[in-house]
Amino acid sequence: MSTPVMAVDGLGKAFVRYQRERHRFMNWLGFDRRPVQEFWAVREVSFSLDPGETVGIVGQNGAGKSTLLKLITGTLRPTCGGIYLNGRISAILELGMGFHPEMTGRQNVIHAAGLMGFQLQEIRNMLPEMKDFAEIGDFFDQPVRTYSSGMQMRLAFAVATARRPELLIVDEALSVGDAYFQHKSFDRIRSFRSQGTSLLIVSHDKSSVQILCDRALLMHKGRIIKDDRPETVMDFYNALLADEENRNIELVPGENGRTGICSGTGEARVEDIRLCNARGEPVQIIGVNEEVSLVIRVRINSFLPRLVLGYMIKNHLGQPMFGTNTQYTGQVMEDLPSGTEISYSIDFNAALGPGSYSVAVNLSDSESHLANNYEWRDLALIFNVVNQGLDEFLGLIWLPPRISISRPEG
Repeated sequence: MSTPVMAVDGLGKAFVRYQRERHRFMNWLGFDRRPVQEFWAVREVSFSLDPGETVGIVGQNGAGKSTLLKLITGTLRPTCGGIYLNGRISAILELGMGFHPEMTGRQNVIHAAGLMGFQLQEIRNMLPEMKDFAEIGDFFDQPVRTYSSGMQMRLAFAVATARRPELLIVDEALSVGDAYFQHKSFDRIRSFRSQGTSLLIVSHDKSSVQILCDRALLMHKGRIIKDDRPETVMDFYNALLADEENRNIELVPGENGRTGICSGTGEARVEDIRLCNARGEPVQIIGVNEEVSLVIRVRINSFLPRLVLGYMIKNHLGQPMFGTNTQYTGQVMEDLPSGTEISYSIDFNAALGPGSYSVAVNLSDSESHLANNYEWRDLALIFNVVNQGLDEFLGLIWLPPRISISRPEG
């Protein structure tokens, strides 16, 4: 069994406020001066990260994600618990963190790389590569205060990834900047990962977490409340957003050992959901671009002034392929008495690439499940798509091309 690159054990961080500043000083000296106010930003957090493993951390603002990363990187000291690191660590936390605004980009790079443990000659050898990767041109020798947020991110990423670390930690910084550099950054992250670098990523981008990560941690009020596959954690996070008190979230065993997440008040429920072929027969395997119908039967359990049905088709990683709802389509149901049953038939051509897909459904009173969530159900249905006689192709969607070829004469 390999030694973890990082292990966090019972980690906690409390921020305290004293009645007077001298009381804080007395507490440091060992005298019992209790704080007026104590807030635990991180509490009882334990997890480990294996070599080559990628873990995503998700959660609402204020959940403790950034505080946790600062504890791991040594920017903050823990109140309790321990952090064990094995190898060199690089981190991109707050945008431009550690950069002096009056120093040039070049000077900041030399300073930051020195703090990372590189010798001056090593830094001089790395400078051209870092400058080229950041692609900020003549601004490299201008004060950082003249940089845009995207330029600061480019420079910070170039420094942190100048040499492959054993552990790379990335906070939300990559969400800043242009699409081109985001693609370039993720290409370097994937390259590091293929070479054995472990990654710890904090992001609100669901797709990034599900594409890059082997598992995900969901933080809530300073604690880790879920540690599982990225798809399962993101589904649970979705349900948590709909039900802040976490009272109505239910784990539902599904097919292939996958666990679905169900939440909501229960004022409306999906009684049955099935995928049917053109003959109206329930199917689990369909062909690329086959005409199918998603048939959903809903029961109303108490009077509803308004009902919106939404659905989302996702691939095996949980990435959205297509989704819509009856508010978008102008088909909202109104004034529904208890006991009413409604049947929806959603007809479409499955223009999807071969693979496994799932359907999530939601019943609410608007286009979002975050207001009045009657029911949110992930993995409500799983089906497979196969290529039956069409030209071979790659990808997740079927976009048959019309290719014209001309050859100049002569």
